[in-house]
Amino acid sequence: MNMSLSELKAEILRLTREYSRQAHVAQRPGNDKARSEFIPGETVVPYAGRVFTEDEVEAAVGSTLDFWLTLGPEGEAFEKELAAFLGVKYSLLVNSGSSANLIALSALTTHKLPSHKRIMPGDEVITVAAGFPTTVAPILQNGAVPVFIDNDPATGNIRAEQLESAFSPGKTKAVMIAHALGNPFDVTAVLEFCRRHDLWLIEDNCDALGCTYSMPIEKAKELGITENSPGIPSNGTHVTRYTGTWGDISTQSFYPPHHLTMGEGGAVNIVFRPPLKTYAESFRDWGRDCWCPSGKDDTCGKRFGWNLGELPPGYDHKYTYSHLGYNMKPLDPQAAIGRQQLRKLPAFIEARARNWEYLRFGLSDLEDVFDFSLPTHATDWQKPSTAGSGLSAFSWDSTGCRNDCSWFGFMLRVKLSASFTHTDLARHLDAKKIGNRMFFGGNLLRQPVFVQLRKDRPDSIRVVGEMTGADEIMNQAIFLGTYPGLTKEMMDYEIGVIRAFVRQQ
Repeated sequence: MNMSLSELKAEILRLTREYSRQAHVAQRPGNDKARSEFIPGETVVPYAGRVFTEDEVEAAVGSTLDFWLTLGPEGEAFEKELAAFLGVKYSLLVNSGSSANLIALSALTTHKLPSHKRIMPGDEVITVAAGFPTTVAPILQNGAVPVFIDNDPATGNIRAEQLESAFSPGKTKAVMIAHALGNPFDVTAVLEFCRRHDLWLIEDNCDALGCTYSMPIEKAKELGITENSPGIPSNGTHVTRYTGTWGDISTQSFYPPHHLTMGEGGAVNIVFRPPLKTYAESFRDWGRDCWCPSGKDDTCGKRFGWNLGELPPGYDHKYTYSHLGYNMKPLDPQAAIGRQQLRKLPAFIEARARNWEYLRFGLSDLEDVFDFSLPTHATDWQKPSTAGSGLSAFSWDSTGCRNDCSWFGFMLRVKLSASFTHTDLARHLDAKKIGNRMFFGGNLLRQPVFVQLRKDRPDSIRVVGEMTGADEIMNQAIFLGTYPGLTKEMMDYEIGVIRAFVRQQ
């Protein structure tokens, strides 16, 4: 019997779901009973990875069958859904988190901004020494000068008290820093600094989607912030918002290890200034002046009515270029996957908190050899009665600010007094098939590319103070996974291996 196209598609998708249920059991969430069995010492414990079900596979295949391919209806829907989740004006999809950082910084170089706000070659952008290189690379790629300050090794984040010493009147235009490993930086201090000097704040939120930061209402009002993010009820005393919504512009990564995935992919979030969307979109889409979505013409109603540059009057706006841009759009099937992942994001965030706590609980008596991370503003971790609730209690500093972390990883710093190094531990974990990573590039100033850059172009970067915290992270820290695919059995194995290793030293 012949099937209609709709019936044929439905049958293909039914079989797709069945195939995925059988083929992808190892990628299901850690609390999914259908997940494949963990065999200690044989099954790899990844530090991160894709967590999905047949929902994402069906969405990808369904979108591919429609064969729009380039960014289209799925992308438009995902951009709106992500923006609504975060509570920002716009989200703009790109092909990676690194591209998101490049587009975000590039948007602030446009000639369409007032001269005192435009980042020009030779202007300075404050950043932090230890982290991932593509937080810093866009500064250099746009001809600006990155100004490095140190990290706090306990949080992995910027030492905010050093910001003033990095400021150069007339030169400093922005701060571009990441929320480290799903731990928000000191948003209050950074915002106060940026407001005081009229600087842009670019939040690299690639490792921190779903983190929240709270500040007392009185402080928020001083900074011109009065509203909570959607979905976060006010408690009457604090303003609470997701990270990636406090600055002017922020970025996301949807690479497989991150909080949700599209395979490759990322986003630029425009927090509250609509013109920044037009600038970012232009740099993403070849540098063109036109803002029509792919496949659509004459959104402005005057496609042949513009007179820009030295082009003849009425030159086609779709082929008018105001910037030296790129083509950094993802594909529509990727966005279809991302939409399914976004629906699971709240559960993923909860799992990351539970997993961090489970590891912290299981290793809590090893404080003689390890220093453990703390959320920014926390002064101490209070051991709960049982592990895995995701409701760890912390003691907090006197600022009244708080964090709720969506942990990207569980960082351990091996004390100098220990009889082993972080590299010894990393090698042992690797041999036991336990995934682990250094804190990305460590102190980036020690990386070959930056060492060579300082030799070739000494004025291309500026360093403020000693990078003792960044060096400590580089020399002593590794991190384990907290991703939602971890099972209790996997974490018990990790804890057991680490404890046995310490005892044997």
